[in-house]
This record gives sequence, structure tokens and C-alpha cells, in this order.
Amino acid sequence: MSTFNLKDISFDMSDKVVLITGAAMGIGFEIARLFAKSGARLILTDLNPEIINIAKSLGKSSAGLEHLGFIANAADEQATIDLVKKAIKITQRVDILVNNAGIGILAKAEEMSSDIWDKTMNINARAPFIYAREVGRVMITQKYGRIINMASQAGVIALDQHLAYSTSKAALLGMTRALALEWGRHGITCNAISPTVVETELGRTAWAGEVGDRFKAQIPSGRFAQPQEIAQAVLYLASDGAGMINGANLLIDGGYSIT
Repeated sequence: MSTFNLKDISFDMSDKVVLITGAAMGIGFEIARLFAKSGARLILTDLNPEIINIAKSLGKSSAGLEHLGFIANAADEQATIDLVKKAIKITQRVDILVNNAGIGILAKAEEMSSDIWDKTMNINARAPFIYAREVGRVMITQKYGRIINMASQAGVIALDQHLAYSTSKAALLGMTRALALEWGRHGITCNAISPTVVETELGRTAWAGEVGDRFKAQIPSGRFAQPQEIAQAVLYLASDGAGMINGANLLIDGGYSIT
């Protein structure tokens, strides 16, 4: 059973090993950069081959240890298992898992192919399960862990042409609650973050012009989220101060879902 000690509340991650998926750009990169600044040792994965150089560019952990970058196809189960085993052999532990990798292919429900459906489910729901299962076994042995799943407001409310995406993120929220229930007794918390549109390079392109203006008009805060805001929320949920938050879904949507 986990315990609480006031002196443990800190955003210093100097003694932590953090695995972040989809870390080459956008939200994932901002999360990686923030954890690097907080002193953690990073294990970064992405399909983009640049992930190896990105890991090197973030310097070293507070303990002087190199960050690790791995080219990874989140849809390949055996490759994921092998990657996690290889990383843990080097780092000896994983304290925090951030399941950030995901895809969003939009289509009308009546026009959506089974291939789009399957690809979306594999990347957005199945891959986070595989990472959580493999890392969770280590966390159970450690009797400590933090798992943060990047979901979406689309997993909570319906959005037009988001059928596969919404379903995959709703599944991820269900997985978050189930893992929180099963693993809480081992000192592990599992939570989700559900952003609205985030102004990454991809987000700015997809929601440019009139379509973006219409969407922002429905958000009480009147704007989209910034990647740094999402990263800060991840850091908080990974911190000692969030030890009693388990099975929660943090909506970062400027109030969109309350309207």
C-alpha cells in the first residue's frame, strides 16, 4: 500500500525513468522536453527515425545518464515488447509511462473503411495496452509507478467524423479506469488527459481558418490548447503530489465539454 509524506511532494524528477511514446514532435516532444528539464532520464519512442537524435539533443539526466531514443512501430506487438525489455535492461526500471502516440483519421461513418477502423484501434487503444502491460509488470515489482494515457475530449463527447477516433479514445479511458483499479494496490496510479484541439504544427494546419474559428467560438475560453499546457498537466500527474489521483480523466478543453 502506498503512503503519503508531505516532504515527498516535488516536481523534481531526478530519480525517475520516464518512457514517452510518440515523442518526436508535438505534445510528445513538449512532454519529453519538460521531463528532461525536471531531471528525469528519458526513454523516447517514435516511428520517426529522428527520435534517436531528439533524445540526444535533450542532453542528459540530472544523474548524468544519457536519454534513450528508439524507433518504434506502436502497431507491432513483438517489437514493442522487445523495445521495452531492451530499455529496461539499460535503465533497470521505469517509473513513469506516458502513452502519447496516436493517430486521428477522420471520415464520415458511412464512408469509413475497416482498415481505418483497425489501424486507429491498433495505435490508439491496443498499443497503449501493450506498453502498459509490459511496463506495468516492472512497476508492480517496484511497487511504484505512474501511467498517464493521452486520450481526448472526443472520447467523452461526440465529434463529427470522429467515429473510429472517438471509440478508440473512449476505450483508452476505460482501460485507464481498469488499470487504476487493479494496480492501485501496488503503488501505481493510472490517469488520462483529454485535450481539445492542441496547437501543434499538425493541429494548426488541420484547424486553420473558418473551421477552427467556428470550433474556438464554442469553447468558453475562446482558444485552443498549447502543447506546453498539456505537458505541464502530465508532469503534475506524474509527480508525488498527485499520488491520490487515480483513475481520473483530466479534461483540458477550455470548458468545451460543459456547454
